[in-house]
Amino acid sequence: MTTTTTTATTATRLHARPGTLARRVAAADWTALAAELNTLGCAVTPRLLAPADCRALSALYDGPAAMDGTDPGGRARFRSTIDMARHRFGSGQYRYFADPLPAPVQALRAAFYPHLLEIARDWADKLGRPAPWPDTLEEWLTMCHEAGQTKSSQILLRYGTGDWNALHRDLFGEMVFPLQVVIGLDEQGTDYTGGEFLLVEQRPRAQSRGTSTVLPQGHGLIFTTRDRPVRSARGWSAGPVRHGVSTVRSGRRHSLGLVFHDA
Repeated sequence: MTTTTTTATTATRLHARPGTLARRVAAADWTALAAELNTLGCAVTPRLLAPADCRALSALYDGPAAMDGTDPGGRARFRSTIDMARHRFGSGQYRYFADPLPAPVQALRAAFYPHLLEIARDWADKLGRPAPWPDTLEEWLTMCHEAGQTKSSQILLRYGTGDWNALHRDLFGEMVFPLQVVIGLDEQGTDYTGGEFLLVEQRPRAQSRGTSTVLPQGHGLIFTTRDRPVRSARGWSAGPVRHGVSTVRSGRRHSLGLVFHDA
């Protein structure tokens, strides 16, 4: 019995420590990422997680309660499971992490926030909107909780053959952060085929534009939550954006969703 527990623990332990993850996020070329976000509404980061760490995170979907195989408080790892077909969201399944979040998920969310905050404030300025986001993620989440948005919004997603995600926005209330991140946990072409990330932007007085992105294993994709500033002859206007996932043709696809407002 002891041997079985040790094996399970080893299989789900994340090797990258929170400090390492924070340094990897900080080392990205944020000037280039911001420029790509301003052009397309999405941008791929350098590799943040090694393949073994990606497998450790995806193993949580069916694994023990905690990342290291222990949970002294007896808490469940996830607060809810959503069947997409049942809600007509597409086909597939995802689970919302419960608080407290696994250390790597919490570390990645905290590491991204200050860099995304600069872009969020720039976008708000261009659109003439308020920029209510404080300097720290902790302060912002306190504001979300005071507004009644108290549930964890971090997501572990799973798609099998034939699954897909309808175009949508991750909005849970009045408190919204305009950028979010999804991290690929499986390798396209090896673990699955199809399953590209889709972004569709409604352009002012023009046809909509679609962007399809292969989500590399261990890399993050930053994208706009609901809209982005688009320059026009009259100045800046908001270009509404929705995102989804194309049909997975074979295999199984996992991803980690980092949302910066709670539900």
